Amino acid sequence: MNSRGSGVLEGVRVLELGQVLAGPFASAILADLGADVVKLERIEGGDDARRMGPDFRHGDALNFQVFNRGKQSVAIDLKSDAGKVAFERLVAEADIFIHNLRPGVPLALGIDGPSVCARHPLLIYCEISAFGHLGPMASRPGYEPLVQAFSGLSSTNGGPNDPPMRAGASICDQGSGMWVVIGALSMLQRRTHTGQGGILQTSLLETALVWNGQKADAFTNEGALPQRHRSGHPGFVPYEAFDTADGPLLICCGNDRLFSKLAVEVGHPEWLNDERFSTNRARLSNKAALFEQLEPLMAATARTEWIARFESAGVPCAPVHTVPEALAHPQVRALGMLSPVGDDDFSLTTLPLTIDGERPRLKAGAPRLGAHNEIHGLPAFISQNT
Repeated sequence: MNSRGSGVLEGVRVLELGQVLAGPFASAILADLGADVVKLERIEGGDDARRMGPDFRHGDALNFQVFNRGKQSVAIDLKSDAGKVAFERLVAEADIFIHNLRPGVPLALGIDGPSVCARHPLLIYCEISAFGHLGPMASRPGYEPLVQAFSGLSSTNGGPNDPPMRAGASICDQGSGMWVVIGALSMLQRRTHTGQGGILQTSLLETALVWNGQKADAFTNEGALPQRHRSGHPGFVPYEAFDTADGPLLICCGNDRLFSKLAVEVGHPEWLNDERFSTNRARLSNKAALFEQLEPLMAATARTEWIARFESAGVPCAPVHTVPEALAHPQVRALGMLSPVGDDDFSLTTLPLTIDGERPRLKAGAPRLGAHNEIHGLPAFISQNT
């Protein structure tokens, strides 16, 4: 590959048996970094993500392109004798195997971790479940919003009078994929010293609990129930979004020095001598009184003017952008996060890292179902009838 950033995992072989998001996202990261990824799919329809939305390219949805770019597709029936033989050959060639199958399915197919690793001791075997591999709910399947709700994550989103709500991004699915990548590469490094692979397990629930860990740890150690602040913060005031004359603006006064700059810039230096507002702990106790004065001040002036004044004074702030506004901003454009997909006529968001000054580029779009059976020496479809 031309890009050093896209080739750091060149020579690493990944076999993925993933559905929709968590497993496919993990292997998409590895593919972007240069690993060879073979995606195993059901003969009938393949990955459900192919139909998660209207036709975008070749009959497949955009979601499928996002999480399966740069991979190969092998359509296979793992219940057939021929399919089982083909799986054993493919997994024997792999360094990393990733799946997020429903609990119980790997054991029924004879591809559970202990069995596969006994046959292939060098393999890094990675599995992602919904609720974890232990406990009374280990066998239960689940989806992103269910896990956000179950974990308590939804209860911390929104404002004090809002109903519980899920995060807009699939942070548990994608986070679980990230943990798989981190864990798999760590185990790959260990293998260079021990000559042994192993089994890596994570789940959407464990990921949700980690993302919510700051609030959970506060409750565990201090008995403090999480407060809901919408854009605010439980430990700093002011540290949230305010309506201006033409759009919301987020202000972050993370210490008293920054608040002093804010007070001067909005024309109220006397706040610095007011015992209700002079320290952050005092402002936490008197937030309503401060906001009664601050909110109408913010609403009377345009957002662009506030940004110019605050940035000049050194007060951290940011406009609350829409997605189109964010994508159009010069800073976002300068980072080059949207990458052309190989020779295709569309672009996708690429990895949020650069290696030796280069951002990994997306080498190809998602494969058509079974497009790579032939190059792996397999019939067009491996099935019971083969």
